Amino acid sequence: MANKDRHTFPADLLKVGTGFRLADVDAAGKPGFAGGKRQGKAVLHRRAEVLAGLQEKLYASGRSGGDRSLLLVLQAMDTAGKGGMISHVVGSVDPQGVQLSAFKAPTAEEKSHDFLWRIRRAVPAPGMLGVFDRSHYEDVLIHRVHGWANAAELERRYEAIRGFEADLAASGTTILKVMLHISPEEQKARLLARLADPAKHWKYSTGDLTERLLWPQYMDAFQAAFEQTSAEAAPWFVVPANRKWYARLAVQELVIRALADMDLGWPAADFDVEAETRRIRES
Repeated sequence: MANKDRHTFPADLLKVGTGFRLADVDAAGKPGFAGGKRQGKAVLHRRAEVLAGLQEKLYASGRSGGDRSLLLVLQAMDTAGKGGMISHVVGSVDPQGVQLSAFKAPTAEEKSHDFLWRIRRAVPAPGMLGVFDRSHYEDVLIHRVHGWANAAELERRYEAIRGFEADLAASGTTILKVMLHISPEEQKARLLARLADPAKHWKYSTGDLTERLLWPQYMDAFQAAFEQTSAEAAPWFVVPANRKWYARLAVQELVIRALADMDLGWPAADFDVEAETRRIRES
């Protein structure tokens, strides 16, 4: 990380730790960043090159037999900006090294298996930056809110998630779980903006209002998920998302740090570089 950006986004300001309370998070805040929108966009642009370089090392490592990968899990209420995060942050790296999975309502086949079945099939391969647009957490968020799973079943799922993520981390995958946190007032403004723009009607679902009316229950469900599943090997980060530019910048920095912590080098050539150089010159 460049020295002039060193002050931004210390992970501990966003990381869920002991005593964390979602209700205390200001969705309009910008922890660790003193600048405004213009400066934030400039840093986002500048750091995109750093992110792309680190992701290329990860991809190259996987192509050369390495076992490391990165999984970015994005969870949020509707309109919080998951799509924009994928476009503006993940979109700045080589798409060959990205494995994107968007989890919608499960199909009949998926329902015939345990809830983690479809998740296991989508974990990133070695060398890949995997992105989950929603995830296995739907099965402890929505199901808790709507009462589709009782307390015993929810506890079983939390335990299954902890075990799944521990195994995934042990196999070489760095797990980065992010909740994009917006306020109900900001969501209302974004939903109204969608309805006011015919080009965005396709993004709107009449079911959005149904879920919006359950906002307190969803916040409780997120809090429970944090308490049950935030671990050193699979931490949760809560990113204030009322300011889209800040949320993108914060997630970009979290991904950069996760990749930098892998401390990957470029794979050594498995051929004689000097000999190949001579062959090309003589061709």
